[in-house]
Amino acid sequence: MKDSLRKKLDEIYSKHQDIENSLSDQNIINDMDKYKNLSVEYARLELIIKDYKKYLANEETLKESEEISKTEIGDLKKLADEEIKQIKEEILQLEKNLEISLLPEDPNDKSNVFLEIRAGTGGLEAAIFAGNLYKMYCRFAERQNWEVELLSENEGDKGGYKLVIIKISGDRAFSKLKFESGAHRVQRVPETESQGRVHTSAATVAVMPEVEEIEDFKISPDELRIDTFRASGAGGQHVNKTDSAIRITHLPTGVAVECQDGRSQHKNKAKAMSLLQAKLLDTERSKQMDEQSQMRKKLVGTGDRSDRIRTYNFPQGRVTDHRINLTIYNLEDFLDGNLLVITTPLISEYQADLLANNEI
Repeated sequence: MKDSLRKKLDEIYSKHQDIENSLSDQNIINDMDKYKNLSVEYARLELIIKDYKKYLANEETLKESEEISKTEIGDLKKLADEEIKQIKEEILQLEKNLEISLLPEDPNDKSNVFLEIRAGTGGLEAAIFAGNLYKMYCRFAERQNWEVELLSENEGDKGGYKLVIIKISGDRAFSKLKFESGAHRVQRVPETESQGRVHTSAATVAVMPEVEEIEDFKISPDELRIDTFRASGAGGQHVNKTDSAIRITHLPTGVAVECQDGRSQHKNKAKAMSLLQAKLLDTERSKQMDEQSQMRKKLVGTGDRSDRIRTYNFPQGRVTDHRINLTIYNLEDFLDGNLLVITTPLISEYQADLLANNEI
């Protein structure tokens, strides 16, 4: 282990002990806010310390086994050599885990997300594919025990969606979905294709973290135009007969959002404002992409939603993620929400590139 990493871990170990002592202090216990914040920090550091203690224990065991290997012969030496090999593998894995745990965390990783799916090239087939993606993300959210809220929809003429926006709320939703932003391409034979030819269509996905507090991103009321209109689509007679839907336009940028889910104009306005904040922040981050590392560009894309990040090939039953050149041959399971077979390697690749550029 590098000296700089060991020094950092020793500092964390000491901090962990200090917090543990503080949590038994009656003055801290009486201050609920302080006690809560310290408890959260203690739990976070506990995960790191747990691996560090395992690492230190393995170091001691390794020294003992190496000493036995030097002084003994026969079966004892053979057993010691086997243990040395196993311990070294565990030490390497623990060191990698510890390095990853010390990487700076994306402050948005714990956020809920707004997920926007927009049909691209391909006409009717693109809208149907956008509908497939919508169902895929809903199933993934279900598998993660997350909540999905439909905010706005514009249905396609033959099914699917020209545009659909949902909010996904759950534990670390953004951290698991942030690499879904970009262009998704589908290759299949449309139902309307009489010659059996494979068509290529596309849909774009934008994943934006929810801004927790309105103060995080101030928008002047003078910069907004707010329109009310009658909601369309499913929702019952009341939704369709009252001007409960809201459209908010940010005049300086031209960014516009809509929310038409539910009967309350007030609730729709609040949801639309939250979505607008997320969109404006996402736009600002996209402008800063050129200042970020090549590694982040490779995984997240340039931010203009034109990058082809993934291809769904129905005739071959495969899904290919072009950023890490990974292909799986279980398209049906993937569309049923088993995204982890690709998102987990994506995150691992991202962490590996971060480690390669890290100063620890």
